[in-house]
Amino acid sequence: MRQVSGLLKRFTDRRSFLKSSAMAAGVSAMGAGMFPGNSAAQDLDGERISEGDEAILRFLAAAEIIESDLWQQYNELGGVNGGSQPYINALEQLDGDLPQYITDNTDDEISHETFLNAYLVMKGGRPVDLDGFRTLPSSQASGARQIGRLTNLFNLTVDTSWWVRYRSETNPDLGATFPQVVSIVNRPAIPKNNTELNDANHTQALANTAGFHFAFIEQGGTSLYAEMAQKVSSLEVLRIVVSIGGTEIAHFQTWHDKAGNAPPLSDNGLVFPNFNLPPFTNGETVQKNKIMPEPCQFLNPKLPLCSIIRPTDAKDAAKRALAAFTHDGLFIGQTNNEFFEFMQHLADAADAARRRV
Repeated sequence: MRQVSGLLKRFTDRRSFLKSSAMAAGVSAMGAGMFPGNSAAQDLDGERISEGDEAILRFLAAAEIIESDLWQQYNELGGVNGGSQPYINALEQLDGDLPQYITDNTDDEISHETFLNAYLVMKGGRPVDLDGFRTLPSSQASGARQIGRLTNLFNLTVDTSWWVRYRSETNPDLGATFPQVVSIVNRPAIPKNNTELNDANHTQALANTAGFHFAFIEQGGTSLYAEMAQKVSSLEVLRIVVSIGGTEIAHFQTWHDKAGNAPPLSDNGLVFPNFNLPPFTNGETVQKNKIMPEPCQFLNPKLPLCSIIRPTDAKDAAKRALAAFTHDGLFIGQTNNEFFEFMQHLADAADAARRRV
């Protein structure tokens, strides 16, 4: 097995990146036209990007690449031009506009990863390329491209505690924990093949699982950007982090609303309750239509309750995000230890960053 140092060198070789990345032409053009001279290593205010800010942006770029990969799989099957009509029909039970939302979310994540890597190149930094780890299999259902993937959507264990967390007056940053509103353990969110779609109830279970997975992924991004924003030094990098983070919030708000429309069903041990019946119509911490963040404890329990994103504690935020991806089952089947070592390296570096004033 190649040494990790060799892997890191490959990731820091910009010429290799520009050859293999889909955005090579665009980055090359920017380097020649938009950023002449030696300004590529400087902020708009003339200061060089710090090592800490670079580490934060590199981890965020990697996270966006991972998100883009999973969203592209959803989009190929269930987006506006998705190729699996039975799957699309099931997704539309959550909302008739779900295919459009899936496509838009996919486009947004791709724009995030492309921008972050291009900005890193512009600053003379090291972009992130995970193409060498795209080894996981694709769905064989109609619409899915037969290419290697970074993420596995067939064995998801979806954390659904965000449902109660955002309706509770308590805060995970202050030690609060929350139950799962639906137990989704080792379940697929997309069909492996067309045969799997012959069972309408199972197909709906796939769509319901996807709906809750959408919200899980985007609530994670919502917190991650808020956490990383507290650690950056450059005002320009802060602008990037809070601007992208705002779109993650918009995504989560949308998927939070749609998840509650999942039809009730039971499928081989997976149970989705009827969200239109009590307690989901009147129970304070589970009520279906309470999709705005409920005011909760913030900073100190002695202070008044405040409606906020949570969690936002920046300590070990990158490592917690990576652990959440892993626990979700996204990397099941990835046998190259260098992938995990490289991601851990990025997370450690981002968490080690400190705001400089």
